[in-house]
Amino acid sequence: KRCLGPLRVLYEFMWDTLAGLLAGFVFYYPLFMAYVWLTGGVYYFFHWERHEPPVYQPPKLPAYPPVSLVIPCHNEGLNLGDVIARAAALDYPQFDIIAVNDGSSDDTGRILDDLQAIYPRLRVVHLDHNQGKAMAMRMAALASPHEILVCIDGDAVLDRHALHWLVRHFVTGPRVAAVTGNPRIRNRSTLLGKVQVGEFSSIIGLIKRAQRIYGRIFTVSGVVTAFRKSALQRVGFWATDMVTEDIDISWRLQLDHWDIRYEPNALCWILMPETLKGLWRQRLRWAQGGAEVLIKYWRDLLSWRKRRMWLVYLELVTSVTWAYLMAAGILLWLVGLLLPLPANLQVAGLAPPRWSGVLLS
Repeated sequence: KRCLGPLRVLYEFMWDTLAGLLAGFVFYYPLFMAYVWLTGGVYYFFHWERHEPPVYQPPKLPAYPPVSLVIPCHNEGLNLGDVIARAAALDYPQFDIIAVNDGSSDDTGRILDDLQAIYPRLRVVHLDHNQGKAMAMRMAALASPHEILVCIDGDAVLDRHALHWLVRHFVTGPRVAAVTGNPRIRNRSTLLGKVQVGEFSSIIGLIKRAQRIYGRIFTVSGVVTAFRKSALQRVGFWATDMVTEDIDISWRLQLDHWDIRYEPNALCWILMPETLKGLWRQRLRWAQGGAEVLIKYWRDLLSWRKRRMWLVYLELVTSVTWAYLMAAGILLWLVGLLLPLPANLQVAGLAPPRWSGVLLS
């Protein structure tokens, strides 16, 4: 009995301290990362962006290497006419277009064959059955005679000068393996679509600018990225067993000591889900892709030679931890509305109180 009293006090003190630390982490982590991204974005602007010409005035390059524009297509019959027409009208001296019909069940194959007769730059590869985007891009890479591949989705439309902005990094940086462009939303008919306009135009670009400053980018954008083919060959091209091939190839290239850059002037207009079901499926796939690289590459990061990826890995682990703690807080709050809970498990509300909430907002 003499021991139980002090032990109980010690237990309650440690539990309250841990609960306070976890609550503080859930609250302050988004605030801390917001300042990291803002600071990185401001530094990026003054270090690089401030001195660049406007987006409608492409940079002059010391050389213009030929480019293959790779477009994997699966059931994209509704969008292909506009996508191929805009691709053929790009402002760049030497490029061809390789469209891969990835076993489509609609009229994608027929439309591509018809378009091939109209646009001389277009070459079409037909796959007998659907093998996934990674395999389609791998086939296009093997069919391309060029060193630089610019990969876009089958419903994406590149800005007229996008190739200039992407290629300049390969011309000036021999260690550059990939350059991710700047996707912008073009379907804005619903509130959900308009919310994503703000997300892609500000938040995602800001995060990529900050990541570019501290040396490593979490992932290229799967909808618009340029690759150096020799770098892809070194790492075995895109993985066909990963749910998000863009995250996986980003990590493999950077673990092989290649550089990945972000180019905000390489605009690409894309279609995004405008229903809650479609958005949920997309974000679930992104989350699963992040979890897969988290599990797959943790052993590689034990090497001192790969230390430049440590910050990216730490940010991913911390973000996942925060997400689970936030979910646990929401669950405890809901349970507390129905059942009595111990004082150290009670969550008074989801909105932060007083000036803390104002600061976080």
